[in-house]
This record gives sequence, structure tokens and C-alpha cells, in this order.
Amino acid sequence: MTAPVPADVISKLKAVLGPDGWTDDPQRLDAKLVEWRGRWKGETPLLALPKSTDEVSAVVAICAEHGVPITPQGGNTGLVGGQIPHGEVLVSTSRLNKVREVAPADDCMIVEAGVTLLEAQQAALAHQRLFPLSLAAEGTATVGGNISTNAGGIAVLRYGVMRDLVLGLEAVLPNGKVFAGLKRLRKDNTGYDLKHLLIGAEGTLGIVTAASLKLFPLMRSRATAMVAVESPAKAVELLLRAKAETGGGVDAFELMGREGLALVLKNIPDTRDPFTTAYPWYVLIELASGEPGGAEAGLERLLAAAFEQELILDAAIAQSEQQVRAFWRIREDHSAAQKPEGAEWKHDVSVPVSRIPAFLDEANAAVARFHPGARVVAFGHVGDGNVHYDVLQPVGADSTAFAALRDEGARIVHDIVARYDGSISAEHGLGRMKSQEALRYKSDVQVEAMRAIRDALDPKRIMNPGVFF
Repeated sequence: MTAPVPADVISKLKAVLGPDGWTDDPQRLDAKLVEWRGRWKGETPLLALPKSTDEVSAVVAICAEHGVPITPQGGNTGLVGGQIPHGEVLVSTSRLNKVREVAPADDCMIVEAGVTLLEAQQAALAHQRLFPLSLAAEGTATVGGNISTNAGGIAVLRYGVMRDLVLGLEAVLPNGKVFAGLKRLRKDNTGYDLKHLLIGAEGTLGIVTAASLKLFPLMRSRATAMVAVESPAKAVELLLRAKAETGGGVDAFELMGREGLALVLKNIPDTRDPFTTAYPWYVLIELASGEPGGAEAGLERLLAAAFEQELILDAAIAQSEQQVRAFWRIREDHSAAQKPEGAEWKHDVSVPVSRIPAFLDEANAAVARFHPGARVVAFGHVGDGNVHYDVLQPVGADSTAFAALRDEGARIVHDIVARYDGSISAEHGLGRMKSQEALRYKSDVQVEAMRAIRDALDPKRIMNPGVFF
């Protein structure tokens, strides 16, 4: 827990923020101090609500002068506790919510950090452009938060992670100075690219206040199907076939096991099984094309060839937007469907795509040995190697006892991930949950370099002090 913040510092912060720019009201703070699963709960002496980059700069400068630590927060959708303060001043970007400019000729838009992903998508769409980053929490998750965690989502296969979608950044550094890097250039080879230090830094090197984001042309056709497969190995074969068949037209390729789909049907109202037969594994495929009707034709060719090669067992093609949403709801409600089932160990990991089947086999066997009866729900963005590997308590087991084994169980899974040359955090970041654990898997050279960068930019270590090393 961070040391108490001096009263005079609190007074200075309130003065620069104005009467509507801060709160210490417990009722208003509650929603900001708990992550949605309830695992991380914190406290803060003050919630700062700056409405401009200048106000963020003033807040950080005061804190830097007095050595007062800061926790930045976007939409509070993070799952590893990096956005939850433990006595630090909490700086929310929620009022930095302007779309400053959309420039279709440059395929770029400039938005502030508090703009939600959904609002960014809608702003691009209003100008006949696509901003492709999409994830289940997009109505709440913010651009700044997703930059700070280098978010991925469902369209990484085609468009890349957030790092690939950022052209420039505006950010307040740990000394309170503003890095004015809102360029919209695709090429700028003039030394270190400082924006890449801030992307994925989880607020440890500064607070992102605005970003220049890449836009793309709208696709003229889109087709979606839910496909049943025998195994993850067949799913990976199908992915290779889909990429070859469509020439890069695969927008999304999501893998789900029967256990996860069954929980969605059980715990999420108004959901239905796309098939009359229960299958062991499913893939949600979405294709897009710049040609009218191109995606539909491409999907039909793909599925016909996949049936002939015995890659798939069954397929359901969405015939309407309502069916598309129903298919995606099954995938996106996997996490919510687990909450009524009791304690769980969640793992956001990635391995090379070709190694996903072997990883799942080895991890499943290891979990079964460690805790017989534990239920594995594996799902995620198999197109980019990101597997959400969740372990649920056995039916009727003691939740407290099972939760107490979380760290030991995670170590088993993460050691297997490391052997497959993977990552223990694919898209949610390290946060407070995994920062110390990451030391087990990073080399001394990596850790020393990261610490040197942080010491250079934040020598007082005031920025998100509970995160990283």
C-alpha cells in the first residue's frame, strides 16, 4: 500500500482540476476501485478527472514534484489489476473524450484517450472508414487503455494489435511534460520511435492523452459461419486452408470448446446452439472482401473444400445480421458464462499457432493431474495464437479452497506456455497480477533494459508503481 498523500498535495490537485474535476465521494469512487470480476479492490485519496491534456500535465507535474504516485485508468475493463490504485492518486481519462479529427484522405483519425472503442469505430464509419480494433468490452474500453495494454481483440489476424494501428501519440510524461507526437505519417525514420515505448507500457512511462489511429476502407461484403471441428489440430488446418483460399481475407478465426459453449447456453439467457448435435470443438470464421458478394462466395468455396478434405464436421452460415450477432454472442459471452460456476483460474496466453494443439493437450493433462475434476474452458483468437485458458472449479467443490490454488495452478500452465516459446500475457498486460511472475520467464537482459528505460523516464517511480519491475 502506498504511503498517505499529504493534504497540501491534495489541495493543489483540487485547485488545478477545478470543482468538477475531482471527487473523493465514496459512492462515486466505488465503481473505479473494483475490476469487474471483483478480484482487485483498491483505494485512493482522490479521483482526478482532468478534461484536457493541460490538466493532466498539471496533475502529473504536482505529483512528480512531491513524489506522489499515480495510477492511470481508462474504462476499467482490465483483468490483471493494473488500473486499480492501492493508495495512489487515481487519474481517470474518462473526460478526455473528444474525436478531434477524422481525415479520410490520410486514412487517419485523432481521438482522445477516453473515447471508447465503439465511439472510435462509429466516428470512422461516419466517414466511410473502418477502425478495426474490436473486443467484447468495446462499449466501455477506451482508446487510451487499449494503447497502454497493446490490446488485441478479434481482428488481429488481418489488421494487427493496437501497436499496429497507432500512427502517433500525445502523452504526459512522468515529469509532467507533454510529448506532442500526434503525427499521421506512415514513414518517419528520425531516431527512436518514442510512441512504441508508451504502447504496452501500462501507464508506467506516462499517461496517453490522445492518439492518431489508422483507418481502413470499408469491406463491401462480409460472411460469417460457425463450424464444428473434431479437434484443435483440425482447426489449425482449417485456418491454413482459409488463409490460402481467401488470399488474406480472413477477418476473424475464433476457437471454442464444447465446455465453454455449453456454459454459455446454460448461463446466458436467449442463446441457442447453432447445431442439433453437440460437437467437441467449434470455430467462428468471418471473411471480408472488397468485392460485392466476394466474402459469401469465398466462404462457400472454403467450406466446400473443407468438407471434402474432412477438416470440418458441420457448418452453419449466418443468413442475417441477427444470426451474425447470435454467433458472436456465443463467443463473446464465454467469460460472463463462467462467473456463476464458482472460482476459476484465468490464463491469457499465446503460443505459436502451429503449437496450439500440443499446448492444449499437455496443459489439459497437467491440470487433470494437479486437480482432478477441474473443468477447462479453452477459447480465443486461434488465428493469432492467443488462447484464453480458463480452469473452473469442479462442480460442487469448495470455491475458497479452489481459488487458493490459483497461483500454483497458473505456474503449471505458464511453465508449459514457456516451453512452447509462448507468452504468459497475450493481450491483457501484466498488471499487478503478473508483474512479479513475469520475472520467472524474462531474461536478465530484458529485465535490465526495461528497468533502465523506466529509471530514465520516471526516476521517482511515481507512474503506476505496482506494475512491472
